[in-house]
Amino acid sequence: MENFNAANNIQDLQYFGEFGGVNPSISDSSTYTFLSAKTMFDTFEGNTDGCYLYSRHSSPSNLYLSEALAKMEGTESANVTASGMGAITSVLMQLCKSGDHIVSSRTIYGGTYAFMKNFLPDYQIETSFVDITNLEKVENAINKNTKIIYCESVSNPLLEVADLRELVKIAKKHNLKLIVDNTFSPLSISPNVLGADLTIHSLTKFINGSSDAIGGVICGNTDFINDLKNVNNGACMLLGPTMDSLRASSILKNLRTLHIRMIKHSENAMFLAKKFEEDGLIVKYPGLKSHKQHELFKSMMNAEYGFGGLLTLDVETVEKANELMELMQKENLGYLAVSLGFYKTLFSCSGSSTSSEIPEGEQKEMGLSQGLIRMSIGLDHDIKRTYEKMKRCMEQVGVL
Repeated sequence: MENFNAANNIQDLQYFGEFGGVNPSISDSSTYTFLSAKTMFDTFEGNTDGCYLYSRHSSPSNLYLSEALAKMEGTESANVTASGMGAITSVLMQLCKSGDHIVSSRTIYGGTYAFMKNFLPDYQIETSFVDITNLEKVENAINKNTKIIYCESVSNPLLEVADLRELVKIAKKHNLKLIVDNTFSPLSISPNVLGADLTIHSLTKFINGSSDAIGGVICGNTDFINDLKNVNNGACMLLGPTMDSLRASSILKNLRTLHIRMIKHSENAMFLAKKFEEDGLIVKYPGLKSHKQHELFKSMMNAEYGFGGLLTLDVETVEKANELMELMQKENLGYLAVSLGFYKTLFSCSGSSTSSEIPEGEQKEMGLSQGLIRMSIGLDHDIKRTYEKMKRCMEQVGVL
């Protein structure tokens, strides 16, 4: 998509409030009135634009946010959901029926892994988990029942980078849908611009950015988004993962500053990653030349937003990881907490938290150390000061 600029696309959306407010009015209603019975019938049938039926189906506030997120990802349309998992599960249930098969990256969010591994088999939907960085293994896992290739642009928690252009080619060759969870790299990577069919986000993380709301979004073509909201067989309509209008309104406000925040998150993460590597620590960050997919990320990225706000430190044992994280929290360097994208740094030991649904043997096979700390780097004003304080903590616990 020539001259695609996500931040400009979001900024150019202008919504006036009902009384001329600079923010759009919030539709604080669960149901909507009609001036004629025929209009109600037509709305049920999906034959009217600009009419609202019931807020589980859609609401003005949700549509404002959906439109902004579609502009961000360069898609025709989007639909917001009450959580990131609400977006993921709705898409998979919409596209897959009994007997179907999914090829998925083995390094994905623990909740997504658990849904594919433990929940979907009861509906005769099977998943093959593969190393997404090995394109030969991806293609070899495809069979006659495969419907989807699923991956994260930057994986949770190992920060592996998917070669989206090559995965697009494989998906097209086999007539599959490529679905990309882009939660870790909003603005930095634009999967749909690179050819993906659907992009999913947990809005809870960087996009909202203030750790006070849960949300998700599915970005794709208009036909598929309409299918998701179909009153007769749409997963987003019938499973009910609907975002509240008040939440949609608050996330839209925060979305306006995403481009500024992502630049700062990336700048701070790059500074710390370089310093940690110089100190001899085992650090992974896509911005480091030592990262296996550094050049791949560079080839796909929208450069001004950097390499993202996530890095990992491997301190080898869970005991040492816990000791370090507890001390860093005590020293006001961040919070020992799951999630990411907050203004403060958040750190957690992935093997026993966000990836705990993945059995320990499989964690080991994929290279997920029990001492791996995932760090979502905050918006610290003086990152040099932060580094110096972190280094003192590492020296105190014997990591350095």
